[in-house]
Amino acid sequence: MTNPSTPTVAAFDLDGTLSDAGSVFKWLRFLRGRCPTYFAALGLFGPLVVGALRSGPWADHAKERLFRKLLLGLDADDVKARSRTFALGHFETHGRERVIERLRWHLRQGHDVVIVSASPQIYVDVVAEHLGVADGLGTRLAVDARGKLTGSYLGKNCRGTEKMRRLIAWLEEHHPGVEPVIYAYGNSRGDRRLLRGATYPYDVGKLGPFGALRHFPRLKGETSDPTVTAGE
Repeated sequence: MTNPSTPTVAAFDLDGTLSDAGSVFKWLRFLRGRCPTYFAALGLFGPLVVGALRSGPWADHAKERLFRKLLLGLDADDVKARSRTFALGHFETHGRERVIERLRWHLRQGHDVVIVSASPQIYVDVVAEHLGVADGLGTRLAVDARGKLTGSYLGKNCRGTEKMRRLIAWLEEHHPGVEPVIYAYGNSRGDRRLLRGATYPYDVGKLGPFGALRHFPRLKGETSDPTVTAGE
């Protein structure tokens, strides 16, 4: 049994976990329009395909190159305001109620809930606020002295090892000197490091035994303790 004084933290991925669809390309299209976004992606077709297939640094670099093409020079405050509209609309349409209910279960238990996502921080924050969770940790975007986006990351793309690093940094800030119980929920290769670092890791992807997280327990049930209702 968990010591009542031991903090419990639940870390949720966003795309494919709390929502049923990827958001980054749709966000870019929302900001820049359909044609400019598709033309930019077409120009990076090779790197984007390699990134999708190989993941890791190939995916990180391809995504950043796409950001540079589409975000360079945009006013950061304007993008922030428009991203709020996008995020609320996207999540309203694509939220996965079963996983959201699991998140609400954690909130009802008094656990700290954090969203840890490769999606841009600029709208991960909006979803975190919308769901009433402790914090959102996403890919941060660099802004120049004029308040314009550079198209580059501020730091690293928040996927893979970086997800766990960001969560550990958050834990050290909010729960210094203690080792919390960690629940983690993800759906893709980019979540494997996060799940490996959790006390209770769960695969909530739709591919089940065919997915990248097939060696982790599957989440079952909606409202009770996941340590009781999860199974292989």
